[in-house]
Amino acid sequence: MHAHRFDSVAPPLGDKAKHVAILFPKALQTDSLTFGGAHLFKLMVSIRYLNLYLGGVNVIYELINFNIAMYINHSQPLASITPPIRYSSAIASNSSQMGHQLISQKSDFVSSFRLCNVSGRKSEVVEIHAKNPKLHLLFVPGNPGVISFYTDFLESLYEQMGEAASITAIGHISHSEKDWEQGKVFTLKEQTDHKINFIHQELQDLEVPLVLVGHSVGSFISLEIFRRIPDKVAYVISLYPFLAVDPKSQQQYIIKKISRSRLLINLISATVALLGYLPISASRFIAKISLGKSWSTTAIDALCKSVLKYHTMCNVLYMAMTEFEELVKVPDWEFMREQRNRIAFLYGDDDHWGPLYMHDEVVKQVPDVVVEVEREGHTHSFSCTMAGSIWVARHVATLINKTIV
Repeated sequence: MHAHRFDSVAPPLGDKAKHVAILFPKALQTDSLTFGGAHLFKLMVSIRYLNLYLGGVNVIYELINFNIAMYINHSQPLASITPPIRYSSAIASNSSQMGHQLISQKSDFVSSFRLCNVSGRKSEVVEIHAKNPKLHLLFVPGNPGVISFYTDFLESLYEQMGEAASITAIGHISHSEKDWEQGKVFTLKEQTDHKINFIHQELQDLEVPLVLVGHSVGSFISLEIFRRIPDKVAYVISLYPFLAVDPKSQQQYIIKKISRSRLLINLISATVALLGYLPISASRFIAKISLGKSWSTTAIDALCKSVLKYHTMCNVLYMAMTEFEELVKVPDWEFMREQRNRIAFLYGDDDHWGPLYMHDEVVKQVPDVVVEVEREGHTHSFSCTMAGSIWVARHVATLINKTIV
């Protein structure tokens, strides 16, 4: 696996700097680029559209408005590895936004978070082990590939499955709290190879069927894994899938432009890193103000601890660039037709990454495949709200119980 590195003067977040200026590329510190009103406006617009890509993370925009100009150290270092945690899970009868109510219950299972070395790359893994599993679910995230964004969804899915399936979720390389890869960035293909290597290394001796569940570009990765090692995979479920570039999407067009500019990648990553250097309580406060009440505590913690990092944002945007390069290709409809009894899709009613015209194209190109549309008002970043996590978990569990178990 060949990693790449940006030619940037921005130091790793572990280096102790004294002023914000050293976090920015040299081009911004020279007379060749005057950072005046017009440039600032264009940058803010660009960052605003980037927020759409991150599922509404407009804390970046808020950070600029706060005009933070000084580097602030963490009051306490973050732990590199979280010990096993006993979670409280929520059972949803409905979403409060639609006149529904969430009811919380205590659960007895333990979800564990560990670091795993996969082909020399440190990887974040979340696991829930069933005592007598009938299936093993492997979850592949979207981009950002910070696996802790999905904790509420994963534990809810475990409950909805009646604790009959073990669950493993693996994050993307260097989409993590710590910069384990020392500034290297990784392509979509490298992230896909990483997941295949993980299956060979960690799930080789499974005695139950392996089901892949992918979100967004994780759906593309899951289908690619299925295509490359079909004998290892029993079924693939694609949630809000990003399978092809939409040439008509203004959001995708702008994010593509941002991801192809090293200057903007460095600038945005450094700006995000400033917020990450605030004490965790302060970054949580700003995130809650910016995102509103809909985001869960789990998602806000994932944002503050793992996304607001220079290395994470560089990898998010670099991976996005390679997504746009790869997903201009026509999806492998022939393979999907051949395997249509082992694939299912869930599209969103209003999702610019997986627009409804792609749903229609799947129906046309892959007759009789399981494909449904969520019309409950959840978003592409469903896992960032408790209501979205529970609804999608219930959908996945119902689908598995109908088609596999």
